[in-house]
Amino acid sequence: MPNLGFGELVIVFLIVMLIFGAGRLPQIGEGLGKAIRNLKRGLNTDDDIDVTPEVTAADKQVPKQSASRVDDAEVVDKVESK
Repeated sequence: MPNLGFGELVIVFLIVMLIFGAGRLPQIGEGLGKAIRNLKRGLNTDDDIDVTPEVTAADKQVPKQSASRVDDAEVVDKVESK
C-alpha cells in the first residue's frame, strides 16, 4: 500500500471538498464514523442468529378441506388422450 504524505492528503482533501462541498463534509464524516463503528460492533459480537420460525396460534389452526364436493370448478379445455 502506498505511503500517503501530507501533500497527498491535502490534495485528496481538496478533491473531496470540490466534489461534496464544505456543507456536506460533516454529514459524510458522521456517516463514515457510524459505518465503521457498526462494522467493529458486528465483528466483535459472537451472537448466533436464530433462524427458526415462530409458531403462532393462527399457524396452528389448519382449516379443514373437503375433498368430496367441488362447487367452483369449471372445465377450461378438454385434453384428448391417444
